[in-house]
Amino acid sequence: MEFLLTQAFNGISFGAILFLLSSGLSLIFGVMKIVNIAHGSYYMLGGYIGLSVMWRVGNFYLAMLVGALSIAVIGLLMERIFLRRYYLQDMPQVLLTMGFALIFRDLAFIVWGGDPFSFPVPKFLEGSMKIGTIIFPTFRAFAVLVAAIVVLCLWLFYERTSLGARLRACVDDSEMAGGMGINVPLVSGSMFALGAGLAAFGGVIGGPFFGVFPGADFDLLPLAFVVVIVGGMGSLKGAAIGSILVGLIDTFGKALVPDLSYFTLFAPMAIVLAIKPTGLFGR
Repeated sequence: MEFLLTQAFNGISFGAILFLLSSGLSLIFGVMKIVNIAHGSYYMLGGYIGLSVMWRVGNFYLAMLVGALSIAVIGLLMERIFLRRYYLQDMPQVLLTMGFALIFRDLAFIVWGGDPFSFPVPKFLEGSMKIGTIIFPTFRAFAVLVAAIVVLCLWLFYERTSLGARLRACVDDSEMAGGMGINVPLVSGSMFALGAGLAAFGGVIGGPFFGVFPGADFDLLPLAFVVVIVGGMGSLKGAAIGSILVGLIDTFGKALVPDLSYFTLFAPMAIVLAIKPTGLFGR
């Protein structure tokens, strides 16, 4: 029982990181129909920038803020200058974002080198907490709490604000939304920047979990796509529930049947697609 509870907590905390990465990916695809191969690079670069801030000033909160804002600006520029001209053109989008992913990886290698770095944890988040007979790392509990706050903030924004209503309209029918006077390019650019910032924020939060290293982008990107496919394109609820499911399945799969961990992860995705091709909460 103790083993199951420990692995369940590890899966939920991993799912928290996946949500920060996949929620922006889902919203970007839902609004702009862009399959962004460079989305994992935002996670990696956010981790590197956050680590640089930690080296300079040692402030973890500032590292989260600077990492997220820096990559949000990069994402906005990337969308406005390059991707906007290829709206609804799948192949140019995939090739362009793949090119950006390779460029970002080479830039990271040039600036920070090829060695993996451990991400320092704030002192008050070091150590473990004990609930009954179960011991949980404090930072993992912090990551779950942060992800829960982000889920709440995104839900309030998505469901309770006028900009969120415009976003839902763009997800449902961008052409009709534009005909009703909604500035679809502005909404799209804002969502792209938000998605990039969330991925970078996840890179800072995930740094103490996995470290920061070249290749982190393509290590987590397939899992983020699994979350989006299982949860449903453009669905915030789908991203949240999909992240928890994928985090739990991946954790228990690696713990119980490590030789079949990829099967235990991708087989449920195939089953979901066979039953409901739009994902659990997709439309």
